[in-house]
Amino acid sequence: MLARGSAWDYTRRISQYWSRRSQNLRSSTLRPPTYALPGWRLQFCHPISRSFHGGRVGKQQTVETQSSTLLQRYKAKFNFPEETFNLSTIAGLEIPEIGQDVVIHGYLGSSASLSKDLLFVQLISKDRMCSIQLVSSSKALPNKDLTSHELIKKFSMHTPVAVRGVLRKREQPPEQGSGSMRKIKHVELDLLSVQSLNDFPSDIIATPETIFGQHQRHLHLRADVDLRKALSFRSEVAIALRLRLHDLGFVDIETPLLFKSTPEGAREFIVPTRRKGFAYALPQSPQQFKQILMGSGIPKYYQFARCFRDEDLRADRQPEFTQLDMEMSFAGANQVMFTIEELIRSVWSTFLKSDLPSPFPRMSYREAMSSYGSDKPDTRLGMQISRLDFLLPGDLISKISSLQTPIVESLMLRFEQIISDAPPARAMQDFIAKFFDSAEGTAFVKNRDGGPGIFVIDSSKPLQGLQALGFEAAERVEDINQLEDGDLLVLQARPDEPFSGGSTTLGNLRLALHAAAVRQGLLRPPVGFAPLWVIDFPLFSPITQDQPGQGGGAGLAATHHPFTSPKTAEDVDMLAVNPSEVIGDHYDLVINGVELGGGSRRIHSAEMQAYIMRHILKMSPERLSEFSHLLDVLRSGCPPHAGIALGFDRLITLMLGKSSVREVIAFPKTGKGEDALVKSPGPLTDEMLKTYFLQIRPSDYQSTDFPGGAPDRGADDDS
Repeated sequence: MLARGSAWDYTRRISQYWSRRSQNLRSSTLRPPTYALPGWRLQFCHPISRSFHGGRVGKQQTVETQSSTLLQRYKAKFNFPEETFNLSTIAGLEIPEIGQDVVIHGYLGSSASLSKDLLFVQLISKDRMCSIQLVSSSKALPNKDLTSHELIKKFSMHTPVAVRGVLRKREQPPEQGSGSMRKIKHVELDLLSVQSLNDFPSDIIATPETIFGQHQRHLHLRADVDLRKALSFRSEVAIALRLRLHDLGFVDIETPLLFKSTPEGAREFIVPTRRKGFAYALPQSPQQFKQILMGSGIPKYYQFARCFRDEDLRADRQPEFTQLDMEMSFAGANQVMFTIEELIRSVWSTFLKSDLPSPFPRMSYREAMSSYGSDKPDTRLGMQISRLDFLLPGDLISKISSLQTPIVESLMLRFEQIISDAPPARAMQDFIAKFFDSAEGTAFVKNRDGGPGIFVIDSSKPLQGLQALGFEAAERVEDINQLEDGDLLVLQARPDEPFSGGSTTLGNLRLALHAAAVRQGLLRPPVGFAPLWVIDFPLFSPITQDQPGQGGGAGLAATHHPFTSPKTAEDVDMLAVNPSEVIGDHYDLVINGVELGGGSRRIHSAEMQAYIMRHILKMSPERLSEFSHLLDVLRSGCPPHAGIALGFDRLITLMLGKSSVREVIAFPKTGKGEDALVKSPGPLTDEMLKTYFLQIRPSDYQSTDFPGGAPDRGADDDS
C-alpha cells in the first residue's frame, strides 16, 4: 500500500482528479468543441491521464489517424478531370455528337430510382441555368468505373461533381411545367464515372420552397435563378455601356478611394490611419477628381465608380453603391444630355427591345413640383395637380388648414375598373375610408399643414357632393376636371413659399393613392417608360435640420453641390442681389418616377468658385482651405466642363422592373447597413483602438441603427 504523501500517492491522486474531471465534462453541457468536418472530431486530451503514457499515446494516435483521414478525403477531391463540354453548349446544339465521351462539371439535382440497378439524376449546369438527365445503372459499359453507380446513390442533392459519361439520344419526355431552369430534353448522359468535389451537409435545408436569411446570401444566390440572371444582366449592360463610351471617345480612369473629408453635402465614412490625428474619407463620389481630370487635359472621362455615403437607407439606397460617372471638357449641359440620351436609348433598344423618344422631354423643377408634387415625377400616372385656392371660399380654406394665406392644390383620381357591384361613388368612399384608416393614410391626415379635404363626386347629391366649395367654385372645378360619378377630388394646403426639397405632401399622397388603387385592382399598373429631364433647379436652398449643406453661415446650402454653375448670365448677376433666386445649370434624368442620376455644368473659374464658397455660402476660411487643391486646378487654365453620374444599381433595378436595388446587387447591406453573411461592420478591438489612436467615450455612445441619418442630397449628381 502506498504511503500517503509519497510521490506515487501524489501522482495517483492527480490521475484520479483528471479522471473525475473528464467524466464531469462528458456529462455536462460544456463539452469540448466539435468541428463539422466529415470524419474529424477533436478529442479532449488531459495533461495527465490515468494510464499515463499509454493513454496519451493512444489518443495522439487517434488524432493522427483522423487527421490522415481528413487529408486523404481532401486529396480525393483535390484533383479532378477538366471539363470537355459544358451543359450550356450542349443545350445550344440541336444535334450533339451522339456516343461522344464527355466530362461535365455541375451540381447534382433531384433523383428518381426505378430499381436498385437504375437511377435517374438531374445534373445541373455550373451556372444553374440548365440541366440534363444523368442515367446511372449497374450494368457494365466500356471504360466505366464499376463503383460509380453505388457512389452516386450516396451523394446528396447540391453536391458539386465532375461527371464522365456518354451522350445518348433521348426520347422526348412529356411536357412539364417550364420552371426557371431550362431542361435539355433531346439528349441524356450515361454515367461512366462520378467524382464528388465537395460534400453538401445534411443540416442545410435547400428546397425550392426554402427562404434563405440574409446570413445565407451564398445559398440564396445559388438557389435563386432570377437573382443570378439579374447579376448576369447587370454585367451585360455594363459591357455594352463601356463599349459605347469607348466608341464615343471616353477614357476609363480609376480615381482614388482613399480621399479626404470635404464639406460637400452628405455624411462620409472615415478611415482612420496610424498617423495620429489623421484620417482618410471614402469618396461620396469622384466629383472633385473628375474635375481635376478636366484640368489635366482629359477631354472625356468615365468610370464605374464605387461611392460611399453614410446616410439613411431605403429600398433604392445603399451605404456603398456604383455609379456610371462621366465628365466632358469644353462642353455644357446640352452635350452631356445628348450623350446620355444616346446611351440610354441604346441599352433600352438592345436589352429591352423598347424605343424611347428622341429627344427626351424636359421639365423645369418648378413645373414638376407644381404639377406633380415631386422633383422626379412619374408622368405615366396622370393625376396632375392644380391650384384652386383662388376659387375657394375662405371659410373652407380655414377648415382645411390653419396656415395663414396658404396655397390650396387639388388632384383628381378616377378608377379604371370597379371590382364590386357597388355604385361608383360608394366604391370610391369604401376605398378612401380604408386608405385613411391605414398607417400610411393616417400620416397624411396628421400632416402639419392640415389634413386633406376629401370629396367624392355623387350625382345624387347637391352640386354632386361639392356643396362645401360653393356654387361658383364647384362649377369651375367640374369644368376643369370633367368630373364623373365616383371621381375623387382631394384638396391639400401648403405654405405660400417657393418650392424646396424633393416633394410636397400632395405629391406624396398622389403616389400613395395610385399605388393603393393598383394593389386593389382599381387601376391598372402603369406600363412603358417615360424618360424626362428635370432642369432649372434653384442653385441654393435654405438650410434645414435634414439639409445642413456645406456648413456655411449664410443660411443657404448648395442644392446639389457647391461646384454647380449658374445657368445664365442673368443668374450670375442675381448672385449679388438675391442668391436664393438663382437657377443652377443642373439636370436630373428621371424615368418612371426614378431619379437615375443627374449632372451639371461646373464652375471652371477658381475666382468664381471661391466667391460662391466665401461670399454666398459664407464658408469659414478653414472649410474653404479644404478645397484648395481644386481651386489650384481651376486657376491653372481649366476649360469649361460638365458631367453627370448615373446610379447604375438603380438603372438595372428599373430595367428589370425590380422593387429594390438589393435585388441586383450580389452582396447588399441590410437596412441597418450590415452584411449579415460576413458580419460587418465588426467591433473595434482594444488593439485597433490603440493602433489608430481612437477612443470610445461611453457618455457619447448610443445604441443606434447603423448608419445614421444624412441629407437626402449627396455630394455628387447621383443622389
